Amino acid sequence: MRERYSRQERFAEIGPEGQARLAQGRALVVGCGALGCALADMLVRAGVGTVRLVDRDFVEWSNLNRQILFDEADAREHRPKARAAEQRLRAVNSAVRVEGIIADVAPDTVEALVAAADVVLDGTDNFETRYVLNDACVKHGKPWIYGAAVGSQGATMTIRPGETPCLRCVFEEPPDAALMPTCETAGVILPVIQTVAAAQVVEALKLLTGQAAACRHNLWQVDVWSGRQTTLALSPNRRRADCPCCQLRRFDFLTVEQTTFAATLCGREAVQVRPARPPASALDFAPLAERLRPLGEVRHNADVLRFTVEGLEATLFQDGRAIIKGTSSPDRARAFYARYFGL
Repeated sequence: MRERYSRQERFAEIGPEGQARLAQGRALVVGCGALGCALADMLVRAGVGTVRLVDRDFVEWSNLNRQILFDEADAREHRPKARAAEQRLRAVNSAVRVEGIIADVAPDTVEALVAAADVVLDGTDNFETRYVLNDACVKHGKPWIYGAAVGSQGATMTIRPGETPCLRCVFEEPPDAALMPTCETAGVILPVIQTVAAAQVVEALKLLTGQAAACRHNLWQVDVWSGRQTTLALSPNRRRADCPCCQLRRFDFLTVEQTTFAATLCGREAVQVRPARPPASALDFAPLAERLRPLGEVRHNADVLRFTVEGLEATLFQDGRAIIKGTSSPDRARAFYARYFGL
């Protein structure tokens, strides 16, 4: 097993001491989509001691061109991404503690996740979650690494609370989601995913081996198709004196009341519904499946229940969340949820 990291240890900036530090490190990867898969794969192969993966979604056929931890069986079974990624990564490196968490990262869940990590890596696909992450990481003093990719363009920056500008110093408010391109509307190619993920993981390795001073001090943007790169300097003096988050310590995005009960998933004609009061324990799908079977098509396993009726397909998770495909209307999704699940 010693040989596993031999080439990495020969890299002078890591060496045996750095490798030992990595083995004690705890990384949280938020999102198991394209970026999250690449991030988790690199961290596990590098020997980071604990890697936790959090994702709310399930595997679909359209994921397979770029989400490198999944295969056709995962898509056929609509397996939760966090569960499928966990099993794949445990087979890659049994010495790493890999934990897949099927959950939505939201104001009422994010702080416990962030508090248990040494570094947080952004594998999300929306700005709402990134602002929640920024608030939680600044509040708990945890470094986090922003990453985004769409089309052939990507961006990343490293945020170290108290040392660098935070996300709200650079982008004070989330952009209008309706105006932002997504992988569904603008497409995406795997090379930009791997490029951005590699830049993020390099920063994580620096932080976990105690070399924070070597981290980037800029917002790095790249277009892998044209080859263009740009940087925006983010030196400590770029911290905004009136930043609501890192200066005024006002964590607006951690307000539970801002949690969206029914949120449209950009570009997917799908809505995620979260119950106002999640169940106290994991759902038992068997009795629910029996009740629903006379009404439509039902399939379930230990992780999810899939129910198709009225031209809609609902995937229900053990925590009571559901992703309802076939509509972009939160009102219709809420009504569907109440009618058939009523949890």
